[in-house]
Amino acid sequence: MAELEAVIGLEIHVQLATKTKMFCGCELSFGDEANVHTCPICLAHPGVLPVPNEQAIFYALQIAAALGCEVAPRSIFHRKNYFYPDSPKAYQISQYDIPIASNGRLGDIRIHRAHLEEDAAKMIHVGESGRIHGAGASLVDFNRGGTPLVEIVTEPDLRSAAEAAEWARLLRTTVQQLGVSDVNMEEGSLRCDANVSVRPAGSKELGTKTELKNMNSFRFLQRGVEAELERQRELVEAGGTVTQETLHFEPQTGALTSLRSKEEAHDYRYFPEPDLVPIVPTEEMLREARESLPELPAARIERYVGDLKLSTETAAQLAGDPDIAKYFEGVAEMTDDIESQVVANWVTGDLAAALRQLNRSAEDRPEPGSLAKIIKMVSEKQISHKSGRETLFAVVENTELDPQEYVDRKGLAQMSSDSNELESIVAAAVESNPEAAEQIRAGNGKAIGAIVGAVMKETKGRADGGEVNRLIKEKLAE
Repeated sequence: MAELEAVIGLEIHVQLATKTKMFCGCELSFGDEANVHTCPICLAHPGVLPVPNEQAIFYALQIAAALGCEVAPRSIFHRKNYFYPDSPKAYQISQYDIPIASNGRLGDIRIHRAHLEEDAAKMIHVGESGRIHGAGASLVDFNRGGTPLVEIVTEPDLRSAAEAAEWARLLRTTVQQLGVSDVNMEEGSLRCDANVSVRPAGSKELGTKTELKNMNSFRFLQRGVEAELERQRELVEAGGTVTQETLHFEPQTGALTSLRSKEEAHDYRYFPEPDLVPIVPTEEMLREARESLPELPAARIERYVGDLKLSTETAAQLAGDPDIAKYFEGVAEMTDDIESQVVANWVTGDLAAALRQLNRSAEDRPEPGSLAKIIKMVSEKQISHKSGRETLFAVVENTELDPQEYVDRKGLAQMSSDSNELESIVAAAVESNPEAAEQIRAGNGKAIGAIVGAVMKETKGRADGGEVNRLIKEKLAE
């Protein structure tokens, strides 16, 4: 049987950080007492009329600009009909065949559409431990009902669970840096569904898809998709067929359970919302949305790789956090004669390790100039990398400390390569390790480690490792 490849598309729901709900003036909140932020509109009392949130529409235009989408000159709202306790109207106001944005791209993944809609209320299921009148129950908190959302739907371009999780992280960082949402998955302001199918490698036809709903972390997203891909491959390879359905992934057990058969669009009986006028963005609104964009992670990664010659992995690590990216660029400006990758390694490696081991936060980073001094001293071989790390730890503990002062006080300066003292120490180390010396002469290059170690111990790490290696080989060649 032909190898089966994964075909994955994501649907990302982003709660917008407006002050009020999508179609009424109720305040948005998280963690407040249940049902205190409600009104006749979001509770669907008879005769009320919705009014669209202007700020939410502008945030949607910013997202569209960030994802390189085409903005519809005229988009409309629809009623998505379904009967469930989390929707008091028995329909959700959403967008159907004319979304506000479509045909975009983030990285290598195409964006099918991005549309505005309102969130449902929050269901709270009370089990055996919380009986009400002697039975389990489901409660509804309408505080969340009506929260403005942008749903971002990708094309089925993702080919592995790891790629899906990585791309979702990039999208999250992009939206976060726009400032339109806090994208806090734990609080539900970013929720992710995955459409998963398999097909013979090389085929252009899509297989039957299943949908994994509401995965609340990128780790769970990856694990859930991996589990579903494994299930589908085993099913197809055994001669079975995949049933289109909606699934729930249980992170604690790794189990997949069926929730319901997968709905089609016609199941929701969409029809245009008669109480809302179309969205018709003006050129001024579109220009303002475009001009308000910061440098986004994908563009920053491209600049770091293209202009600064950083590895893609390092560039992505830096671009994911605007604060650390700004810090890195500040250090790089002061060390412009040193390769940017070297500087980035100090920022993402040594500095990150120092903050972690000393239990300090990002706010405790030393001034860029302090780290630049340390990098320069190591690069110019004034001190060893080990001594540079020691100095960095000291500076993180006391950000007022001058790196050069610490090096001088601790006597960390490397021994000069022209020093007769170093030559003498090397000669003594060779003399004290005749067996290692003989192995080196016989072609065993690894044996040099014993002699290098003896020299470094004697010099307390102040000798340059490369220079020590050169002197040892020179001595053995005599």
